Amino acid sequence: MNNNDITISDAALYFMPVTTRMPYKFGNTVMDKVTTCRVVVNVSSEDGRSASGWGETPLSAGWAWPAQTDLQTCEARMKTFCIVLTKAFRQLNDLGHPLELGQQFIENDLKTLLDEFNANAQSTMPYLAALVCYSALDIAMHDAYGLLHQIPVYRSYTAQYMNKDLSAYLSPEPGFEGCFDAKYPCDFLVDERPDDLPVWHAIGGADPLDEDDLTGDEPDDGFPVILADWIQRDGIDCLKIKLSGTGFDYDYQRIVKISQIGKDNGAHWTCTDFNCTVEDPQYVNDILDKLQQEHPELYDMILYVEQPFPYELSEFMVDVHSVSERKPLFMDESAHDWTHVRTGRQLGWTGVALKTCKSQSGAILSACWAKAHGMDLMVQDLTNPMLAQIPHVLLAAHTGTIMGLESNAPQFYPNASDCEAKVHPGLYLRRYGKVNLSSLDGNGFGYRIDEIVRSLPEATVAFQG
Repeated sequence: MNNNDITISDAALYFMPVTTRMPYKFGNTVMDKVTTCRVVVNVSSEDGRSASGWGETPLSAGWAWPAQTDLQTCEARMKTFCIVLTKAFRQLNDLGHPLELGQQFIENDLKTLLDEFNANAQSTMPYLAALVCYSALDIAMHDAYGLLHQIPVYRSYTAQYMNKDLSAYLSPEPGFEGCFDAKYPCDFLVDERPDDLPVWHAIGGADPLDEDDLTGDEPDDGFPVILADWIQRDGIDCLKIKLSGTGFDYDYQRIVKISQIGKDNGAHWTCTDFNCTVEDPQYVNDILDKLQQEHPELYDMILYVEQPFPYELSEFMVDVHSVSERKPLFMDESAHDWTHVRTGRQLGWTGVALKTCKSQSGAILSACWAKAHGMDLMVQDLTNPMLAQIPHVLLAAHTGTIMGLESNAPQFYPNASDCEAKVHPGLYLRRYGKVNLSSLDGNGFGYRIDEIVRSLPEATVAFQG
């Protein structure tokens, strides 16, 4: 332990509903609203100093609780579990660095609390959903640590502030022995954070692609509707294509049509996202092979393939080398933590899509493990509005992805972040195909929370004192 360590002294929890402008269809889910979990965590040091940090995560049950149809009930259970976690989190007595405390909580408390929560439940909450519920607390703790020490969060991942090197958290694969000895997260992060990042535009399964898809029920609110208008207004260069994973002809024609619209309007890159709906690698291989044969220029636009296969690796140990021999293959839902990344690499996955909704602590450790073993990184969205956008963007800026990050909140609820956008305009408006981070120049995550004028609802869990 060192004199930079903190302990948790209190926490409060708020729930904030958000409604989509247009429904967002991904995998088998259609999302038209979501509740964000916002928390504030107070931390203190042994010398009596204290600080309060903030974290926020959308409780996206459709993503975190796959194959469920009653998403309203799933979200309600996630909200209840957020309450359980907040009350447990503020009772912690351990001293440490946020990454240390966060990883301890995930490995011990979170799993125990989840088992207790599921013991008498009719429907078992998956571990991925539990991680989402916890993540806002973890993010807030990292923010508070930075504010307490008056440094940006990413400057805290060094030997000066951490008690242990990465070998205390991570185990290397054979052939990589010693790669974490005397190494800290800073050794795997970029030297200088960029202020501009390329941004990916998500095309949901219900999004109108052109005027032939319009029904007349689309909103008339000044924002684009069809794909070409989005590309032209925002200068989009990267398109993320949501697919069904169950209809070969539909998926193939969708890739062709979207890629061609992108190409005609100046976009250069695509990725295909099946959201865990495919079980046989041959399905993906056949689509890629047909595209390469019939439309080689569109095939070349595909930068990577994202998570076609079921997310529980322990139940679906699918060998995916045949897919990753064709295109880089990225884990998303499957990448719960670095141990799952390790299993994925053994099965043939070549990259990891990081998300802050699995916790800041877990995302940093997964990034370090992946980079040490030659895997590529992306940072993907959970349709992050308001404060949730800020750690999300900073993760991409500091970990060094192959091509920016996905940010689709400006598509699906563009007005939800109006209060935050007044302080950080470049984060919530995608221009020239990028988001701009230059306003994030403060300590912690740089929220500049005192400048953001937003009325919060009554706390669901209030401060104890």
